[in-house]
Amino acid sequence: MLYVSVASLIGVILFSFLLPLIHTIDPLYLDTHAILLPPSPSHWFGTDRLGRDLFARLMAGGQVSLMIGFTSALIATLIGLLYGVSAALLRGGYDKLFIVVVDLFLTFPTLFLLLTLVSYVNASIWVLILIISLTGWMGTARLIRSESFAVSAKPYIRILHIARVPTLKIILKYYAPLLGPITLVSFTFGVGGAILAESGLSFLGLGITAPAMSWGSILSGGKEVIDIAWWVSFFPGLMIFIVTFSLINISNRLQERFNQKEVR
Repeated sequence: MLYVSVASLIGVILFSFLLPLIHTIDPLYLDTHAILLPPSPSHWFGTDRLGRDLFARLMAGGQVSLMIGFTSALIATLIGLLYGVSAALLRGGYDKLFIVVVDLFLTFPTLFLLLTLVSYVNASIWVLILIISLTGWMGTARLIRSESFAVSAKPYIRILHIARVPTLKIILKYYAPLLGPITLVSFTFGVGGAILAESGLSFLGLGITAPAMSWGSILSGGKEVIDIAWWVSFFPGLMIFIVTFSLINISNRLQERFNQKEVR
């Protein structure tokens, strides 16, 4: 199942970033003679209510959705990693402040927090990346903090501190290899969550807006014609499902392997 998930994820990435170099149909081209056509050899995924080729739009939308997903997850993971490790190293008042800030963020449901932030700004790709990152680092930070406390309790870490080894060197040489696996798992979970968050916002009309497109905005555009043109909503939903399902399977498998290594 792991290899199928990895192959599916790579396939979607190639579909979004490499295939547009070959399949050069303009995703914004309006064809009044091809409105709501079902999937066919001329339009593999059909067309939408404005006659635009859905296959081309899914490729362009995939670039936006994947960029938002991976970039948001990367930023959120880095924030969580830095904040979690620093809380375990500094402890004391800094750690108490960490707990207060994380609990404060977790008090609000993520969706409502996203809606609140988006409602005050004009959504764009980088604005969505920033907002999703700022609302998605807490879980990673708590997990990294817990693991960092376990690492800092090891005898050789205490000896390094007594020997006045620079803190940065301790983090890079000793913390990083031990925290790497769990950070990777958090990142893969974060990518799926970020893609779903962007898709949800775009579906509600608060995310990516025309002429830009994402899988969520394409899915939103198909909800009004779903009774007569199922393909307009089905294919973007399928792409979101494939990516998130593959990432969840990869994350679970990585976590199982890391846990087996720890047991050994």
